[in-house]
Amino acid sequence: MNMLEDNSNALPDPASKARDNGGPLGAQSRSSRLSNGLSGTNLERAGDYNLRTVLQAIRLRDETTRVTLVQETGLTAPTIANITNRLIDKGLVRLTGRTKGGRGQPALKLQIDRDGAFGIGLNVDRDHLTLVALDLAGEVRSRITQEIAFAMPVDVVEFVRKRLDEVIAAGGVDRKRVLGVGVAMPDDLGSIALPGSPPEYATWDDVAMPALLREVLPWPIHTDNDAAAAALGEAHCGTAAENPSFFYLLISAGLGGGLVIDRSYHRGATSRSGEIGLMPDPGAVTPGAVVQDIVSLSTLHARLTAAKCPVINNAQLVGSNAAVNAVVKHWLNDSVRALTMPLIGINCLLNPDAILIGGRLPVPLIERLASELGKALAAVDVPSHARVMPAVMAQDAPAIGAAILPFLDHVLPSDAILIKAGR
Repeated sequence: MNMLEDNSNALPDPASKARDNGGPLGAQSRSSRLSNGLSGTNLERAGDYNLRTVLQAIRLRDETTRVTLVQETGLTAPTIANITNRLIDKGLVRLTGRTKGGRGQPALKLQIDRDGAFGIGLNVDRDHLTLVALDLAGEVRSRITQEIAFAMPVDVVEFVRKRLDEVIAAGGVDRKRVLGVGVAMPDDLGSIALPGSPPEYATWDDVAMPALLREVLPWPIHTDNDAAAAALGEAHCGTAAENPSFFYLLISAGLGGGLVIDRSYHRGATSRSGEIGLMPDPGAVTPGAVVQDIVSLSTLHARLTAAKCPVINNAQLVGSNAAVNAVVKHWLNDSVRALTMPLIGINCLLNPDAILIGGRLPVPLIERLASELGKALAAVDVPSHARVMPAVMAQDAPAIGAAILPFLDHVLPSDAILIKAGR
């Protein structure tokens, strides 16, 4: 059962859809497209898809009416009336009055009930831990982050144990309406070496997050790559309305990427699409270097330390310190060089609407990097140039995207909902 099935008006237990290692449906199923096979469907799945589509249509507007929903979805007026009544009964949608003016009976106004459902997001990275609470409207209700270098599994468990109640209370979250917890972390967390990585950090490659966190989290646990989570978050709460196809560039301790095509995340044959950070960097001074050896906060901080001007936190990367500014400027120039050829390939092969930059780099530096990359790409004669711009969800994007994962499995629409074969 999922949250939108009409077996009762009560909020169902999300654990009924959970799997032991990877959460409901899993990352691969979330990205399934109808073009992967000739799968049919049935009335139950079609009905579920329609409910999710209507909920999403309401969610994307401050207010709407049933007449507008008929026009937007192509569903009949009786179907829209039935679906919206069910969503109201579920506590996911509420009535906010009637429209004013016009002829005839004023239309009822509908609005998403922000408190109708919640998702918790956890981002585990090499330089920080972040917890967020997200409501049904996609608003971050509370956020807690801890700067910690190369946190071990025991550190993550202790962080969640100590800070979860704080996030719940600060966000006004109803525990009974939490659909689940999403966890976003880099692939190969323990095996890809970055500056300062301790030998014992390799233990992460043997950790299953659902099993690790089960003792401190009472809800289903969903896991995904951090760049994929950031891109999914952008697709559902960010710029996808204007840019339905985009490449997300996530700059954190390392460098990741996420590919969204027609508002659906594309994972590739082995679920490793978007690995821009691991692409060879033939222009680098060091033989065998990859792009993230330059374009990462780890490298930037290592350069600042070598220049004897380390910073305590990322906010200090922007300021009046001349020595810091000189290192940052050199790093930005090197990053533009390292990223230009990979982004030319993305433009030529994928032809996205936009290339979005997010991550833990301060927004002013994201804006500078986007501007300089745009200029570098414009100077190259290629068939199409996607706009390079900061992501709407730039800061804490993996944690926010992680919090969206439970919504994807329970209430948000995707083609995977319709697929019957192989489910």
